[in-house]
Amino acid sequence: MKRAIIFGATGGIGQSICSELAAAGWSLYIHCNQKWDAACKISHKLAQKYPAQDFIPIRLNFSISDNKLIVFVKNLLPINAAVFAEGITDYNFVGQQKMAKIDQIMQINLITPIKLTHLLEPFLIKNKFSRIVYLGSVYGGQGSALEAVYSASKAGLTRFSQAYAREVASTHLTVNVVAPGAVNTPMNAMFPKETMQEVKEEIPAGRLAESSDISFWIKNLLDPHSNYLTGQTIYVSGGWLL
Repeated sequence: MKRAIIFGATGGIGQSICSELAAAGWSLYIHCNQKWDAACKISHKLAQKYPAQDFIPIRLNFSISDNKLIVFVKNLLPINAAVFAEGITDYNFVGQQKMAKIDQIMQINLITPIKLTHLLEPFLIKNKFSRIVYLGSVYGGQGSALEAVYSASKAGLTRFSQAYAREVASTHLTVNVVAPGAVNTPMNAMFPKETMQEVKEEIPAGRLAESSDISFWIKNLLDPHSNYLTGQTIYVSGGWLL
């Protein structure tokens, strides 16, 4: 049985990833931080639809201590893949951001994913094939004013995955980043409609991405046949900010 852990599974893109992978035959750990009821609901719904597979809700705060991260990983069943879709932002000037918020963004978006990668590696490389996919951002390739720290964290994922992929390529573990542009999810609902309309007009494809536009590529990167693509950042942006 192939099993993946989806970090940030209760978010807009995370839910779409779970649906795509479940339909492709994957058993899943459905991770959340605070939305436990949502994680349980997703797991129950998928279990009813795919009774031959396992769907296990699991909770982890990305700001916890290293010792607790170690315990978390030790309690996991064997997995073939890890998808890191957990992430936060703070729309603000760097000079006006609280230093604790800067730490939090870097911790959740970059540092904890790297630490979890370190802890998961011994389990992943035991398999005939294994996969890691990080959810990056178009702003990791071209930084966004008022999201400078967020941009830095996503750019860090791109460079980390490029370097780390070279370390583990011989073990059949591939490491890639899927970097969305503007996506029609609750994360962007905080912006006024007028602002999002202006963004839409800047996108050559003429629309925001849907979550399924992103999860499609993650599903394909997790396919066993996708074993020669590693260390790459795939920008799924509709041609925006290239």
